[in-house]
Amino acid sequence: MRYVIFLLIFMGSLTGFAQSSDVSSIYGQRADSVFQKIWKLYALPINKGLFTENFPSGGDVKLNYFQGAAVGEKPVSFLWPFSGMFSAANVLIKVDGLENRYGKFLDTLSKGVLAYRDTTRFPVGYQAYPATLEKSDRYYDDNALVCIDYLEAYLNTKDQAYLAKAREVFDFIISGWDDRLGGGVYWLEGHLDQKPACSNGMATLAALKLYQCSGEKLYLDWGKRFYDWMHSNLRNPNGIYSNDIKMDGKVNEVYYTYNTGSMLESAVLLYKFTSEVSYLNEAKLVAKNAHSFFATADQNGKLSPTIDLPWFVTVLFRGYEALYHIEKDPKYIYSIANALDEAWEKSADRYGLLTAKWATNEEAKRKPKWLLDQACIAELYGRLSLLNIKSKN
Repeated sequence: MRYVIFLLIFMGSLTGFAQSSDVSSIYGQRADSVFQKIWKLYALPINKGLFTENFPSGGDVKLNYFQGAAVGEKPVSFLWPFSGMFSAANVLIKVDGLENRYGKFLDTLSKGVLAYRDTTRFPVGYQAYPATLEKSDRYYDDNALVCIDYLEAYLNTKDQAYLAKAREVFDFIISGWDDRLGGGVYWLEGHLDQKPACSNGMATLAALKLYQCSGEKLYLDWGKRFYDWMHSNLRNPNGIYSNDIKMDGKVNEVYYTYNTGSMLESAVLLYKFTSEVSYLNEAKLVAKNAHSFFATADQNGKLSPTIDLPWFVTVLFRGYEALYHIEKDPKYIYSIANALDEAWEKSADRYGLLTAKWATNEEAKRKPKWLLDQACIAELYGRLSLLNIKSKN
């Protein structure tokens, strides 16, 4: 099927956008089928709008994305993978023919996320595990994701309730800002040990999208403030962003696609909102260098994107997508689309779920599949369907 899609794309470059609509339809169908499959396999019948962390669930799976030791899988997923479903629904509701169906999904998810909302601590924020089940930590990056999801839902529906919830979440995020290291927020509430790119990059986007939705300069100012802090503290000379900075000022020079991706999208938004060409120039530099930095070359020098985590790559894709809408050059889009299509063909397990990092070996296919690794596939194919672009190859 991948080769059929490439042929259609190529034919589209010869005959115009009529052919590219076939590609859009195929990608839209894939996005919908993945989302529906996740809903069937991961959704919890008792806790409507919530999901299991993995499928199959109930195994001895250790989760390593928390402060401290690895955490065992629980009956309900943590907030981060849940947010992947919220993000995917916000994209698929815009795909032709899916509006009514995903309006219902979006409504269910917007109720489900409230299970994580913690009103026992001030300011109100969202904790890592449902507050209706137990008390848990509150991460600033998680809350930035929730804020962005609410704002995307507002843009899709114009429902003021989403905007109000986003404002509330943003108040929690900026409660983590202090002047140590010149500003920035931490990773985890109450732990003053590091200021990471994940929290501050996503907070930059949350602020800028709040400005997009509200028109209030306060949020543009916060967006610039977060952006400038990230640019000064975590950007390397090539525009690639390090993972975090410790409180002694030492930068942790580990690089993930999503940290650079969030800043790429932020640079594009700042250009759109301010018309300052320096932001566009920065976006073009970051996109160009990210394309080569997060890649491996074959013997012929052809680059293939590094899949550190599929969701991380999805965040980078969002940055490429934002730049594409200005520059109209799809080369970065196609680099990820080609890798995704290959994974679709080669990395699916017996349930039709893709492996972590899009590995093709049988051991990877036998492992339980993480909710976030699947939700971002639906989002990526949804975004590709909406782009409906012709290849320049």
